[in-house]
Amino acid sequence: MQQKLSYQDIFALGFMNFAFFLGAGNIIFPPLAGALAGEEFTLTTLGFLVTAVGLPLITLLAVAKAGGGILTMARYLPAKVALVFALVVYIIIGPSFATPRAALVAFEIGFKPFISHSDASHLALFSVIFFGITAFLSLRAGKLLDWVGKVITPMLILSLLILAIAVFINPQAEVGQGITEYTSTPFIKGFLEGYNTMDTLASLIFGMFIINIIRSKGITSAKGQYKYLMLAGSIAVIGLAFVYISLFYLGATSHTISPNPANGGELISHYVTALFGPFGQYLLSFVVATACLTTAVGLVSAMADFIAQLKPKWPRATLVIINCALCALVTNVGLAQLISLSVPVLYTVYPVAIALVVLTLFKSQIRNKQIAYALVLFVALIFGLLDGLKVAGMNMHSFDFIPLFALGMAWVIPTAITLFISLYLLPLPAQSELTSA
Repeated sequence: MQQKLSYQDIFALGFMNFAFFLGAGNIIFPPLAGALAGEEFTLTTLGFLVTAVGLPLITLLAVAKAGGGILTMARYLPAKVALVFALVVYIIIGPSFATPRAALVAFEIGFKPFISHSDASHLALFSVIFFGITAFLSLRAGKLLDWVGKVITPMLILSLLILAIAVFINPQAEVGQGITEYTSTPFIKGFLEGYNTMDTLASLIFGMFIINIIRSKGITSAKGQYKYLMLAGSIAVIGLAFVYISLFYLGATSHTISPNPANGGELISHYVTALFGPFGQYLLSFVVATACLTTAVGLVSAMADFIAQLKPKWPRATLVIINCALCALVTNVGLAQLISLSVPVLYTVYPVAIALVVLTLFKSQIRNKQIAYALVLFVALIFGLLDGLKVAGMNMHSFDFIPLFALGMAWVIPTAITLFISLYLLPLPAQSELTSA
């Protein structure tokens, strides 16, 4: 078999990675964060790039190193604990948050601008139609989904490129003033805002799909897979960084166009209309709505496939329909409400996901993997839970003594210390455990 990819294959893989990560959250969160950051949007953008671009890429590399997804990466935990964590991640990117959010962004950008008096009934009807189509495509995802991906994704990339150039050439206002929370610690706020893309969690699930594509091209060596994953990931990183920077700048210069937006979807709709008029809004609406649809199809399919692997006797079609019904129900919560509900969950789960990625990357240096994985992930979970409860609005002042707790990152130092202990101070495992590992 060949051990080398053509330049065409490398760029195709890179564009696929870019399209994979550019979903609903990637479009709506940067503009709003830019608007809130104002003159500090540069540092906020840099923080956002760490968690929305850097971490997903590193997670893909960790998946490649582990040779599998969440269950493989967490195999040193008790089997039931690893399964529960995997289910939590799938539920977050599935019916709880990510998939309904795709429908809500499609509604906010694709349809709401054209409805004079939108109300709950419009969203309810849209959610039924959207997830009806999602279910249809998820059950027949072969050539039709391939065609949509090849045609619609380039249209999305082209439209965002045109938008980015227009924003830099013709900003609609001077950079506005940010709110205190963003201007005092802009990098940290950007870092935490990057959680909302959920791309690190998605990388845990879909990472093996990308590796399998590289393998299907004849690259069987681990060294070759790392090489081409890094090249493709670098292409995706460059594209995503360009889009994020332009969207942050869009938000930072939006205060006269959209002074009090309810969410990023509303903000970007107002800005595009100001730049291009009705035609620009029509084009943006069509492309974003269709891109969100394909994102929903991918997430629904992944959830159904995962459950079907756990329960082979459960029909995949039934799982798809149940998933879509749950997603349609959750969609009616509304975009702003869904985002507010998801934030505490992400503050809790993201530290665990990051810790799992770090453990995977340092796996060969860890002396006692069973104890180390359990200890590090438990610490990340406990302190992540404190951050989650705080951002949920609970009175957590008794924990203010914890370093970085006020910034929503109480998990960082305790998890780092626990990782250090796991690397250098834990005793060697028993010989039987060493052999099995």
